[in-house]
Amino acid sequence: MSPRNLNAFSAIMGFEMSKLTRGKRYANQHVVSISRMVETHPASVAQPPVPTGVPPVLRSLRGTLKKAELKEYRKHLIEKYR
Repeated sequence: MSPRNLNAFSAIMGFEMSKLTRGKRYANQHVVSISRMVETHPASVAQPPVPTGVPPVLRSLRGTLKKAELKEYRKHLIEKYR
């Protein structure tokens, strides 16, 4: 889209030129057209995110308290926050 067409599009649609320019730059970097981005954006926002499983941080913590004594842990917390 030429700069002149961008200015006309901006005026018609009510977009700021800086946002259109950033969008065009993003589209060029990701080899996608602006119209394709506009077409797919509402669908991507409307769909709930697909859970990807347990994050690595939580996975590394899983099972660490299996050997812990509940009474000892309570005692520890009482001493700590006294």
